Amino acid sequence: MSDSLPGPEPEPVEPGAAEAAAEAETYDPVGPAPLGVERVPTGDAEVDGLLRRLGDADHLATDGHIEVYEDVHRGLRDALTALDARPGPPAPSPMGTPSAPSPHSPPYNRS
Repeated sequence: MSDSLPGPEPEPVEPGAAEAAAEAETYDPVGPAPLGVERVPTGDAEVDGLLRRLGDADHLATDGHIEVYEDVHRGLRDALTALDARPGPPAPSPMGTPSAPSPHSPPYNRS
């Protein structure tokens, strides 16, 4: 009679599985690195500052990017909104009030 007890047979191990498991335990991901995307100045100081702010994401882990992107998006949206609020030529009146008499209309007589 044998001294070994009956039981389940050991599961077969794929070749290289032990090495892969050891590698997974010692995996050290590379830290954040710049993408190397060139930022071309626009000539607008506010927008150029926001584009430089995008560079902050280069030094953050991926989960930190959203804060930078939301901040830049908010700033760009505000800059675009400000373009609509800038004074410009007066808009035409909805009532169509005349600004000058037409050369084709008869002169006004007070008789």
